[in-house]
Amino acid sequence: MTDDVSHSPATPVSRRGLLRGTAALGTATAAGGLLSLAGAPTAQAAVPGFPTFSYFGQPLDKNQLRYNPTDELIFPSVRHVAGRITNPLGRWYMYYAPHDPPGGICLAYADTVTGPWREYPNNPIIPRSWASFDVSHVSSPDAFWNPADRRIYLFFHGENHTTRVASSADGRSFQYHNRVVGTYMLPGVSETSYARVFPHPTQSDMYIMLFMGNHGGTRKIYIGWSQSLTSGWQVKPDPLISPRAGEGGQVSGAHYWSRNGGGHVVYHSGAGNIHVARVGTGFDREDHLGVLYDSRSAAPDNGRAAAPSFVEADGRLHMFYEAGQRGSTNIALARAN
Repeated sequence: MTDDVSHSPATPVSRRGLLRGTAALGTATAAGGLLSLAGAPTAQAAVPGFPTFSYFGQPLDKNQLRYNPTDELIFPSVRHVAGRITNPLGRWYMYYAPHDPPGGICLAYADTVTGPWREYPNNPIIPRSWASFDVSHVSSPDAFWNPADRRIYLFFHGENHTTRVASSADGRSFQYHNRVVGTYMLPGVSETSYARVFPHPTQSDMYIMLFMGNHGGTRKIYIGWSQSLTSGWQVKPDPLISPRAGEGGQVSGAHYWSRNGGGHVVYHSGAGNIHVARVGTGFDREDHLGVLYDSRSAAPDNGRAAAPSFVEADGRLHMFYEAGQRGSTNIALARAN
């Protein structure tokens, strides 16, 4: 493996600039349900030992959604729920959200990961004014199913300086708990959002959270940990992953990669692609390994793939991700070859 550990100057940009990436602007087109595109170009992986993913289709048709206030869908989180939660609507749940105000955490469901996916009719399941908070928007949902109490814990941000958590026995009706991470924990950091939560790879009684922090205009990936999903979160003051050469000066949307022996993080960059870094199971290193998924120039990617979420079904690895330029994003699906 060749590790890219060279540094590039950080380029302060707005959150809109980060989400836009550096590719030419385009407009994502809804596919009218999940369509298999056998002739679509394959996005090649450049990291030895990792799978190559091919674009497969779009789970949701934005033109058919009842709740679509801003014509943008971001940050998919897909979980198998059959046999786990109370009265599931389908075998799989996908949480997603618009980002711009008013945002709103949304739900879709399906019996197979390749669809058809159906919109939950009562979206948003978590609005921007709910429980004890009233904010401009809520977004970036990440679902964690906890077998100990058979509940789904949903992490989301609102505003961008605060990550919150709610839980549910059925995945639809949620109880708000509290904020778990915020900028008050990281002096000099102005955003703490886009969080995903995972079991700690070596400590059975510990959880980790990978989230984005905005440090002086540069978005980096930070790590937090706790023995409880709802309280006691601590954060490391130094970033886990900072942008390197070829990453557009910004990184976000991190997912812990437990395969290949663990110790890797998959994330997206301001360059519009999805990358891999080796951090070790002790989260004490930072080796940038290259591009896992090179965004396609055609719709829906239009030069930008972000916020990957991985699930395995029927012996095949699937990657749901956020596709398209900022303001016209959609949810897309790629599958390992």
